Amino acid sequence: MKFVIVHNHFRPGGVRRVIELAAPHLLRELPSARPELILATGEAPDAPWLDGLRARLPGGRVSCWVDPVLGYLAEQPGPQSPLRQQLRRFWTRHLAGLTAADCLIWAHNQGLGRNLLLTRELVRQCAARNLPLVLHHHDWWFDNRWQRWPETRRAGFRSLRQVAEVVFSPAPNVRHAAINRHDFVPLRNTLGARAGWLPNLMPRGVRPDAAETRAARRWLAGVTGEKNAPIWLVPCRLLRRKNLAEALLLTRWLRPEGWLVTTGGVSSADERAYHAKFQAAARRHHWRIRLGVLAGSETAKPSVPALLAASEAILLTSVQEGFGLPYLEAATAGRPLIARRLPNVAPDLKTFGFQLPQLYTEVRVPVTLLDWERERARQTRFFQAWLRLLPPGLRRLAPPPPLLAQSRPPASVAFSRLTLSAQLEVLAHPAEVSWQACVDLNPFLTVWRRRALTQKLRVSPWPRTADRWLSPRAYAARFAQLLRARVPTRLPADAAMTAQQEFLVKTLAGAHRHPLLWHTNT
Repeated sequence: MKFVIVHNHFRPGGVRRVIELAAPHLLRELPSARPELILATGEAPDAPWLDGLRARLPGGRVSCWVDPVLGYLAEQPGPQSPLRQQLRRFWTRHLAGLTAADCLIWAHNQGLGRNLLLTRELVRQCAARNLPLVLHHHDWWFDNRWQRWPETRRAGFRSLRQVAEVVFSPAPNVRHAAINRHDFVPLRNTLGARAGWLPNLMPRGVRPDAAETRAARRWLAGVTGEKNAPIWLVPCRLLRRKNLAEALLLTRWLRPEGWLVTTGGVSSADERAYHAKFQAAARRHHWRIRLGVLAGSETAKPSVPALLAASEAILLTSVQEGFGLPYLEAATAGRPLIARRLPNVAPDLKTFGFQLPQLYTEVRVPVTLLDWERERARQTRFFQAWLRLLPPGLRRLAPPPPLLAQSRPPASVAFSRLTLSAQLEVLAHPAEVSWQACVDLNPFLTVWRRRALTQKLRVSPWPRTADRWLSPRAYAARFAQLLRARVPTRLPADAAMTAQQEFLVKTLAGAHRHPLLWHTNT
């Protein structure tokens, strides 16, 4: 039996982490003595990662279907019209002769919309052959990613309805997996049993051994140039939504002698300007930060679990996450976590049973630490440009942010609601100066600073109840249940569009908009 995993790429990140954790357990559940795992992707996976995956699989049978046409549309050279034919030939060649009895396709993050031509052709050919297809949704194209709407239109998707019919395909052979209940509810409301809630798995109790952790500490000392320096780690790629300037602000306040380290590099052209601007400011001000230490092809680097174990604390300052693996990774590694309380993730963490002692909603800063009039003008310009990207019928769902509606400067603002330019203005002040200006606005930080300076930040224990939701066995059972679900042959004609519209109303609300995400260069 062929178990085909489709993803535009297998670069480091949350999606790849879920795949490498889940694939061995899902393969064991397949009705085949020797299942074959196939990775269908736009670029060959890193050899060390692929070797590690093979070592964890029953039988170790892994092969790859690699073709650049499966990558991001923005990274495709030349006109897009030939891609349709190339994609049709690709799937026709590889799916020929396969049936529902000997093939299962697990496609990741197609709802991100980075190659809807690929998604559409995959959905069509699976429907023609009645092949079971699981569309596993980690992120969404409409969730603060409207800069890509013109790209979507150039690919031939002229209307929201055309996109909905692909992303939210109502075909009876298709199942939709959501990683949080916030996304699951509208899917279930419109697609019924075709949709399932599949929280990301996290095997507990599996930690690097002492030797691997020591090696990671030595490696980090080489990266920072300081032996035994405190490391505060953000396990993420360099994305605007990770809000990394806030992680640096917190590190400088709570652990002045600490180094902030992030793992992944830039994996999208949309993020290069953000990275360049942040990196330039860090060098100019000599901030204690190292960005993307695992980026590049060098193989002699620690694993992410080893870096977690070797760090003093973990941070997660994202303004937007589908699930947020670091919440779980910190508990598994036994490391303290400082993280934002994201409204679409926090309810699920509570259901799992996690007690996270260092969660916060916002970090507020007085406007005296930045040039507010220039920031307001910048935000107004970016917001209007962002608004023009939306189809006209949706613009009424996106009223101006409250900050821009005020006639007078506010006394303070949430740091996450600033552009990177303004965030860097705040960071340019000496840490103790900005701390004194902000401490009364964020009284919870006083307690955290005292804990951090004495290395007594609190760790969230792994709750027993979490295994019911997050263990490999639970994950495999939920996956199998979704595949076995009895579904009606037909749904209402507008089911896909109804699902998408429900998402659009929620995601265009003011609570889900941040200036960091309005423009690629903030």
